[in-house]
Amino acid sequence: MKASQLRTLDNAALQKQLDDLYQELFNLRFQRAAKQLTNFNRLTEVKRDIARVKTILRERQLAQERGAQ
Repeated sequence: MKASQLRTLDNAALQKQLDDLYQELFNLRFQRAAKQLTNFNRLTEVKRDIARVKTILRERQLAQERGAQ
């Protein structure tokens, strides 16, 4: 998912997306351990999506803290 698409979501939706991505990452790791994973690139994609979501959440947190000061 692109960062521009993620920025349109609110914090609750981003947190839900993050939870879903962590669940998918767990499932992909489990498939890899069981030698059932066929698309190894998906692991990298999911990790990068997690980083994107966490970055946007952190940006919003910092902006909120700067606004409160």
